[in-house]
Amino acid sequence: MKKTLFVIMALTVCAAMQAQQSYTLDQIIDSARQNNIALRNAQRSVEAAQQQKKEAFTKYFPNVSGTAFWFNANKGMAETEINPSEYMAPELGATLAKMLPMEALVALSNPVSISMMKDGTIAGINAVQPLFAGGQIIKGNKLAKVGEEVANLQLQLSEYEVEKNAEQYFWQIVSLEEKKKTVAAVEAMLNDIYKDVDVAVKAGVVLPNDKLQVQLRQNEIESQKLKLNNGISIVKLLLAQYCGLTDTAFALTYSTDIDRQSPVPHDHQQAVTGTAEYQLLGKKVEAEKLQKQMSVGQNLPTVAVGAGYNYHNLLDENHTFGMIFATVSVPISDWWGGSHATKRKKIEYQQSIDEQHDKEQLLLIRMQNAWNNVEEAYNQLVIADRSIEQAEENLRLNRNYYKAGTSRMTDLLQAQLLYQQALDQRTDAYAEYQNRLLEYKHAVGE
Repeated sequence: MKKTLFVIMALTVCAAMQAQQSYTLDQIIDSARQNNIALRNAQRSVEAAQQQKKEAFTKYFPNVSGTAFWFNANKGMAETEINPSEYMAPELGATLAKMLPMEALVALSNPVSISMMKDGTIAGINAVQPLFAGGQIIKGNKLAKVGEEVANLQLQLSEYEVEKNAEQYFWQIVSLEEKKKTVAAVEAMLNDIYKDVDVAVKAGVVLPNDKLQVQLRQNEIESQKLKLNNGISIVKLLLAQYCGLTDTAFALTYSTDIDRQSPVPHDHQQAVTGTAEYQLLGKKVEAEKLQKQMSVGQNLPTVAVGAGYNYHNLLDENHTFGMIFATVSVPISDWWGGSHATKRKKIEYQQSIDEQHDKEQLLLIRMQNAWNNVEEAYNQLVIADRSIEQAEENLRLNRNYYKAGTSRMTDLLQAQLLYQQALDQRTDAYAEYQNRLLEYKHAVGE
């Protein structure tokens, strides 16, 4: 029964290990692109800008509108009195006097009240085609196109930011995993030392104090393991949430080897124009220029032609008619305020040009600073590799000295601590180098 239970537990552990998903850096970045909320919102902004561009294009077509109006007043809107006798020539009056009876002649001499349009219905459909609007329609479409391009550039920046954060989480986990491996190696080393010291203490060769020192060091390692496990757990949760992973029981596939050939910088003056930040500045200048031109167009006359088909029954008869028309609108009273608006747009346009030049210099400085950080991180990594070799040799010598009785346990544990610190420094230097390299790539627009 116990053997069967052991087999079941072993198969369960093996199945769990096989089920653990492993991700490369490219897979993590791809998952972040597909599932990150900020990136989704940036993509929706692009879709909204595309719809705005399509909306602006509809301004080229006629504006078709339909109207309908029904009314019922308490009295006719057109009321008047007519006295027929006032409009009769004397000759006609004399003729009617001979022909008509006296009652009819009396009626003709009295005023007649007329009331019209007490109720009715008016309806129509009209189409108006703008012929000239001061260039506002053309400039508005160009501005909508600029808005779409801006949204795409902002999406590119969002992708950079998502990739950067995902990769930083990735290398943070790698750093903790490597430190965990270092702790495991140190733990195994301390166990070997403990065995040797335990034998020596029992033989009376060394004092029990040496054994206690090793045990204290083992306790420190156990504490470090707890902190590292907790740190890995938290960062994995953050990475899983950021990339849309459903499970934190995953591993990372990576290599800590580096190219021994030092990295080569880009041509920063050439690279700056290809960055999304610089292109956004250019789009801002373009947008300000179009808005300045639109402000001028708002003060120009607008010309349009149209056609319509209408219906009314105001005279108690159904009546339909078609018509064509032309309109000219001149914003006379707006010229005064419009001139100030145009001047304001010119100032804002010049400000955007100055800002573009200033930010271009800052982008170049950022590129150079990012490259300096890459060089520094690479050199720190080279130094860390050299420090490991030296710390390893120092540990080997101190262990031999202790076995020969010419060194104290304190010296051996100090050598072991220096070796662990060298390994940790190399791990930190490698993660720092990867992050600095990532920042440089994004700075030059890769």
